[in-house]
Amino acid sequence: MIRHIVFFTVKPENVEAVRAGLSILTEIPHASLLEIGTNVKTDGFHQGIDLVVYGEFEDAAALAAYKAHPLYEESIRQVKPLREERYAADYVVADAVRERL
Repeated sequence: MIRHIVFFTVKPENVEAVRAGLSILTEIPHASLLEIGTNVKTDGFHQGIDLVVYGEFEDAAALAAYKAHPLYEESIRQVKPLREERYAADYVVADAVRERL
């Protein structure tokens, strides 16, 4: 399984529009799980992230199919002009550290 996590910073006046644009992603069928979340900003070190996309994909092919879907492009078209920054990371769950080294 691959976990796909994307963080967005957004001006306050654009948060709802960006959330709406990101919600399009939930209609793409290739994810096992896809969530759009709002950062509750409880971290004491950094509170700049506003919205989070969290997805789980069976494998690299499913993630690639998700990114190739026309709704993915539509989401980008709506979100990109309104967001400030975007940070993304993907990792293979089987390779994740689950205990102290």
